[in-house]
Amino acid sequence: MRKAFNTLTISILLAINSFAQNTGGPLINGTAPSFTAESTLGKIHFPDDYFAKWKIIFSHPADFTPVCTSEILSLSALQEDFKKLNTVLIVVSTDGLNSHIEWVKSMEALNYKGQGNIKINFPLVSDVNLDISKKYRILRSDSANHKDIRSVFFIDPDNNIRAMFYYPSTVGRNMEEIKRTLIALQTDDKYDVLTPANWQPGDDVLIHSPSSINDAEKLKAKNSPDLKEFTWYMWFKKI
Repeated sequence: MRKAFNTLTISILLAINSFAQNTGGPLINGTAPSFTAESTLGKIHFPDDYFAKWKIIFSHPADFTPVCTSEILSLSALQEDFKKLNTVLIVVSTDGLNSHIEWVKSMEALNYKGQGNIKINFPLVSDVNLDISKKYRILRSDSANHKDIRSVFFIDPDNNIRAMFYYPSTVGRNMEEIKRTLIALQTDDKYDVLTPANWQPGDDVLIHSPSSINDAEKLKAKNSPDLKEFTWYMWFKKI
């Protein structure tokens, strides 16, 4: 039964993967599309300009809009945290470069939630030709004005897409959750572990599930102080 279930699961995942490839959509663990574009920090060549870095791409619907402004200002308050995590931030929309520049100037003069005037050190990319939006499939299908949907792509140093978030235009993104997800991905990579629901940095992690009760008994016999059994297929680990 378990083998049949695993076979079915693999078949479903392969079908989803095939559908995404045929429709040109980005895939988790797929290669992030490359692009060259103008930004508020000059021309960027993605991913070549960011060798050995994690990258997070944010798309937003429009400049000078309230939700997007709150997001950029909240992201700017955490930009040094992302830098320490070896991660670059890139914001993309279909608005023009002059609009981006004026919007950045206006935001840098604001004192949002008492964080003071903060310089925005990450690029806002102009995608007026829709090249990036089409490659990442982030154009709103119901928009006659070619506006991007609100999305987030986590891309590792090998340029693989590791996670993707999508939000409606009315809901602002939680930047702390985005940082938490990044740290979880980096933790998983470093220690070959899993992170449970509601995990926060410093919490115990999960190890990969034993394949059988016998394997779980072998783990128990090791009597490791860093391992704690919750049930035979669920073990927590301190790191």
